[in-house]
Amino acid sequence: MNQKKAPVPRRERRGISLCRGLYMAYLCTCLSVFLVQPASAATIWEKASEIMQDVYTQILTISTIAAIVTASVALLMMNFSRSGRTVDESRAWLKRIVITWAVLNGLGFIMSYITPFFSGGQWTP
Repeated sequence: MNQKKAPVPRRERRGISLCRGLYMAYLCTCLSVFLVQPASAATIWEKASEIMQDVYTQILTISTIAAIVTASVALLMMNFSRSGRTVDESRAWLKRIVITWAVLNGLGFIMSYITPFFSGGQWTP
């Protein structure tokens, strides 16, 4: 009566072994160095100034294009109109366009050339 006994199934381990856990902790510690970003020396005022200059440049570009288009329409109306009233209105619009464009460029001049003299809150000529 030699009966073969059924093999005893091995119990599967649940969880992570101690060695594997220590190795994962070591890897996480070593690789976390790559996630650290260097600290930036920029202050909030420098970033705000950079953003303002970028926005102003975009506004100036759009306003220049709009001024050219509207000024050309005003000039065409002034040259090809038979009504004196239309010519006068075209001249008035042309003056407004030129003045507005000059004011916007004047603000750019102040931001670009005058503001650096006052860096740090002190006059540095």
